[in-house]
Amino acid sequence: MSLEENIARVKANMARAALEAGRDPAEITLVAATKVQTSDTIRAAIAAGITICGENRVQELTAHLDDYAYDGAKIHFIGHLQTNKVRFVVGRVDLIESVDSPRLLEAIERQAEKLNLVQDVLLEVNIGREESKGGCLPEDLPALARQAMDLPHVRLRGLMAIPPVAAEPGANRRFFAATRQLYVDIRRQIGDNDTDIDCLSMGMSGDYEDAIREGATLVRVGTALFGPRPPMHP
Repeated sequence: MSLEENIARVKANMARAALEAGRDPAEITLVAATKVQTSDTIRAAIAAGITICGENRVQELTAHLDDYAYDGAKIHFIGHLQTNKVRFVVGRVDLIESVDSPRLLEAIERQAEKLNLVQDVLLEVNIGREESKGGCLPEDLPALARQAMDLPHVRLRGLMAIPPVAAEPGANRRFFAATRQLYVDIRRQIGDNDTDIDCLSMGMSGDYEDAIREGATLVRVGTALFGPRPPMHP
């Protein structure tokens, strides 16, 4: 299938999953995970209706920015972010989805203050408690959320999670449901009627429909749009 056909198919699947859950399909946004894609492919995806691109690597983000590849779309940073790379990301993306520690929050705050802006972020939760993955543990989330809310140059927008690889279809729904409950709890604990906390980013190519059924507002899809990833650049 062509890129255009893949995008149409994924969006149709998203709408169907939303309706099955009694949700408005307009509540869910597709983030195209553009890891290792070329600038031309990114431009083609935007031309075909993609409105948000998600990048995993700072090196690729800066290269595509220099190439004006994202023109016409918003940009999310969805990969692991080291504190020494914060200066290349803050102010250059619309949302940092992968904030997982007090140290990283402070680094983002310092850079945002230098640039005199407010950086939108999501807090990444290690919902499966996997040692190989980033994200704060669920019990550490309230303190991290409170820290984010107290920083003047950071705006907390919600949560992000990457559950364990599912052994069978539907196996991740319990992790998505648990993340959704954390999201609800955080909103209740520190939000109000005017809260900015409105994003729940979970679900990728293999499980985005289940994530939508459990409350995702953002799904990060790469392979289902672009096909198998080409080899990583050095």
